[in-house]
Amino acid sequence: MAALLMPRRNKGMRTRLGCLSHKSDSCSDFTAILPDKPNRALKRLSTEEATRWAESFDVLLSHKYGVAAFRAFLKTEFSEENLEFWLACEEFKKTRSTAKLVTKAHRIFEEFVDVQAPREVNIDFQTREATRKNMQE
Repeated sequence: MAALLMPRRNKGMRTRLGCLSHKSDSCSDFTAILPDKPNRALKRLSTEEATRWAESFDVLLSHKYGVAAFRAFLKTEFSEENLEFWLACEEFKKTRSTAKLVTKAHRIFEEFVDVQAPREVNIDFQTREATRKNMQE
């Protein structure tokens, strides 16, 4: 039954994210792609802002709604953990305290990198093992 519903769900998300395509002029209401926390005060987005996302992935990731739209898309692809991993790594890079760096590194490893981690990202064996060895040093 769930397998029968999945194509419809994915099609609906693609329709809602259609405003991000190069050909669309209809991008103004992002509450449809923000089901978890719709914010009425910030629900409108200009077409120019959304168009800039298509030109630069960094611009998309620097915008609150860009991240939300990308997260919504990744949920439909069952790969939201990749964005969460990237965001955790970006936060790690901003950390100045050595003690906090160690704590954050272990949390990232346990949550995303370790085998059978709750939100395990798909990385090759050599990278995973090199990271494991670096964590032990």
